[in-house]
Amino acid sequence: MTETTWHYENFEPAGSAIGYRITRKLDEVQSPFQKIEIFESTDWGNLMLIDGAMMLTTRDNFLYHEMMSHPALFTHADPKNVVIIGGGDCGTLREVLKHPGVEKAVQCDIDEQVTRMAEKWFPELCDSNHDPRAELLFDDGIAYMANCAPGSLDIVIVDSTDPVGPAEGLFNRAFYESCFRALKDDGILVQQSESPLVLLDLIKEMRGEMGKAGFASFQTLPFPQPCYPTGWWSATLAKKSGGFDFRDADARAKAFATKYYSADIHKGAATLPPFVAEALGG
Repeated sequence: MTETTWHYENFEPAGSAIGYRITRKLDEVQSPFQKIEIFESTDWGNLMLIDGAMMLTTRDNFLYHEMMSHPALFTHADPKNVVIIGGGDCGTLREVLKHPGVEKAVQCDIDEQVTRMAEKWFPELCDSNHDPRAELLFDDGIAYMANCAPGSLDIVIVDSTDPVGPAEGLFNRAFYESCFRALKDDGILVQQSESPLVLLDLIKEMRGEMGKAGFASFQTLPFPQPCYPTGWWSATLAKKSGGFDFRDADARAKAFATKYYSADIHKGAATLPPFVAEALGG
């Protein structure tokens, strides 16, 4: 394909679609779990699709990866041991390892092909893959969390696809109970929580399941994400005990660069729009 064409992704729950002008398909692989495609676009760099759903673009992935990692890492008092379930593109792992206090970060994604495609077509996301603190596992994240030593982790980040297919089991009480057990008393769970504009019921249900698993407090942080349906996404934090104590001074003094995340962005995201706050109970 040499002529410019458009790729559209229809999103049935929102009755909407998003499109990208593409110049060619760069790669495609059918893994044992899903179909992964890479396209070159005219304005958004490379695109990764899994089973036809947009996963990331070169241009805007920093929004998601930064908001899935830094809010939790600057809320926990002293995060040392982090597990990422999913996250095969390795962007969240890269952000987590920007924190010098992190001693170990395990990334457990069921599909090795996602990481291999990221290494090939999004190498900038894989800068930390060979960091001695990083451990990349290609295994079932549900089983991994079920087998984690109790009270061994500070933060669990669930960087998953939508709650269908391989990721379906990452959005229920049984999985959250495994996370709860594996976390220390001050531990934090982070879950990508879809669009607050059209999937508020899913976020409410997710927080309810987290509560049934034992988590004490919740914080949903919306952020822009142009390549995802509605262009508006969110991360939900669940704390095992106590409230959310944001380390504002540490976030302002961070020794690494970010493109979107800052202390003020963090505080702004924590102030929910009235319709979201009302739906989620504050």
